[in-house]
Amino acid sequence: MASLSQWVQGARPRTLPAALAPVAAGTGVAAWQLENLHGEVDWALVIPRALLALAVSFSLQIGVNYANDYSDGIRGTDDDRVGPFRLTGSGAARPTTVKRAAIVSLALGGLFGLVLVALAQIWWTLLVGAAAIAAAWSYTGGKKPYGYLGLGELFVFVFFGLVAVGGTAYTITGAPTWVALPAAIAIGLLAVALMLTNNLRDIPTDALSGKKTLAVRLGERGTRRLYAAVVLVPFALMLPVMVVQWPVALVLLALPLALFPVRTVLRGAAGRALIPVLGATGRLELVFSLLLLSGLLL
Repeated sequence: MASLSQWVQGARPRTLPAALAPVAAGTGVAAWQLENLHGEVDWALVIPRALLALAVSFSLQIGVNYANDYSDGIRGTDDDRVGPFRLTGSGAARPTTVKRAAIVSLALGGLFGLVLVALAQIWWTLLVGAAAIAAAWSYTGGKKPYGYLGLGELFVFVFFGLVAVGGTAYTITGAPTWVALPAAIAIGLLAVALMLTNNLRDIPTDALSGKKTLAVRLGERGTRRLYAAVVLVPFALMLPVMVVQWPVALVLLALPLALFPVRTVLRGAAGRALIPVLGATGRLELVFSLLLLSGLLL
């Protein structure tokens, strides 16, 4: 039986900034929008919905991590890992138990999402939520997992960038705003960087197991260049937002945090040497989103 510590490792805590970041950015966008529309922010409205959005995001992130652990484990993809601990592949937990943990996490995300939609009275977004849950399971689960076709980064960009940031803002304000778009693209690209780090590290084992991730398709050189791009482009995307809200320039304070992982990746780090890059990329996304939140609130 896996220990509590092993279950925590299996949840992949280094990826959790990808769940917090879009909610922080979306909340900042919503607060900025309410301030500009009404001259004030109704925090009694904003905070409960932001917390529910955070619960949805965390539940789905943990769910997709456990689902990935289960699906890759039973396929044998994790039999020879150089990355973080896996419950199924290591034999620490039964596959059915890991699968159950994934289903419970995704179900909790659906429940929190239902409460959020009910508060916002935007019922059509239930379809978006259902699509997010389906995407979380289908990343490596099912007969034709899209993660094995090189589409993982695209789905991460859509659901942990565009949907998560835009959805958080929309369920708070009930109206779209252009500021949500560059914010969502920026956060989505940083989430992609997290996945690229994992997939770059796993190119040798993924290629042998038939898992044709985007990194496998691009090769090491192309993946390293793409990583550098998706880490640095978000800073440029904030320039138009700075024009209308100059304190958003605070995000530039996160730029030094991008230097270590970009330099490490471009210099050819591989295998276990990429594990610190994963943590650094997660910290960058988190700090970027919190600085964006702060800049939109000032």
